[in-house]
Amino acid sequence: MPKKNVREAALDILEAIDKHQSYSNLLLNNVIEKNHITGPDVGLLTEITYGTIQRKLTLDFFLKPFLQKKVEPWVQNLLRISLYQMQYLDKVPDRAVLFEAVEIAKRRGHKGISGMVNGVLRAIQRNGVPSLETIKDPVERLSIETSHPKWLVQRWTDQFGMEKTRGMCEENLIAPLQTARVNITKATRDEVLRLLEEEGFLVEASPILPEAIRSRKGNLAHSQCFMNGYITIQDESSMLVAYAMEIEHNQKILDACAAPGGKTTHIAEKLNGTGKVFAHDLHEHKVKLIMENADRLGLHNIETHVLDSRKIGEHYQNGIFDRVLVDAPCSGLGVLRRKPDIKYVKTIKDIHALQTIQHTILTEAARLVKPGGILTYSTCTVDKDENEGTVQFFLDQFPDFEPYSINVPSTIKPFVNGNYLQIFPQDIGSDGFFIACFKKRS
Repeated sequence: MPKKNVREAALDILEAIDKHQSYSNLLLNNVIEKNHITGPDVGLLTEITYGTIQRKLTLDFFLKPFLQKKVEPWVQNLLRISLYQMQYLDKVPDRAVLFEAVEIAKRRGHKGISGMVNGVLRAIQRNGVPSLETIKDPVERLSIETSHPKWLVQRWTDQFGMEKTRGMCEENLIAPLQTARVNITKATRDEVLRLLEEEGFLVEASPILPEAIRSRKGNLAHSQCFMNGYITIQDESSMLVAYAMEIEHNQKILDACAAPGGKTTHIAEKLNGTGKVFAHDLHEHKVKLIMENADRLGLHNIETHVLDSRKIGEHYQNGIFDRVLVDAPCSGLGVLRRKPDIKYVKTIKDIHALQTIQHTILTEAARLVKPGGILTYSTCTVDKDENEGTVQFFLDQFPDFEPYSINVPSTIKPFVNGNYLQIFPQDIGSDGFFIACFKKRS
């Protein structure tokens, strides 16, 4: 695809998100492949797409004084894309942004639209954007400043206070580093770092976890190391789950909501060829992903099943697993850096509906834990109701379980509170994540 059409590809992605509630990361990959976008254009498309989504509310605030009337959704997105480049990308000259915006408007609309787009962007160029300081309400200002819906900022402020909420909202605007887990059954971290450097990747050892690496440059999913099963793409917060489970050789372990298999394969690696992991997911194509990951990594102690985990208790005898993991469906409010479109579509109703599912799965999973065994509950959200609220529900409903202190590497200990830990995005530069452990009384 010629470079001049990168902006049009970004516009296509934003339109698809608006119309079909599609996920930005999947759309971006599809557009890159479909249009054979390569080299620096991949970086520019990624930056424009994610940046515009990340800062949508801020951009709309900036645009509002310059729009005389409501415009069509595609025109609004074109203005957002253009203003994002003008405000946040130093290396893209304004004249290039204006030229591309007008050309796209001509191709997609008519002379009136291209004239309006040109007029709005030139007016902003002359006058600058309005000041955020004009917003007096601190919650609303933080909402617009960091482009998080007001209801969400208010909820977080009520739950965690303004300072922690501000830190989280600001961190969510920063693109995350890609991290990977070394397959310790195949190689050491030092060996993998050397192999990746030989391939041309700029990588470093994680200061947080001994089997984690961080990529400063290059997509590790395209590496030979990935193809050969030496690494799995996984966030550092997510890797903590296998630590919290205190896995021992020869154990029988259930992963109730397993796809795409990051935690499943980590558990299998910690078993080191012994025991067995029983991995379940509701969708057949997702279960296939788990097996593809296991095969790539050379792990043969994983058994998969397509199964609704809300009925998982019907498929096994009570008390047969040493460890049970419920990595529950959740609002995903801890991964907004990776999936920024989530923040504009989630609602309070979604959180309440998900809580019901979380409670149901935990209730089913609890009966499968052996006396003396450990049940681990995890989510990639920061919401107190989904996390601490669900922990309290479980302890109230299941007196045969007791809180079990989480054992994680010393780098993570500051975030542990008894039997649970809450990682915020700003804590270690990872996803927001929650883990809780319960032990079944003997």
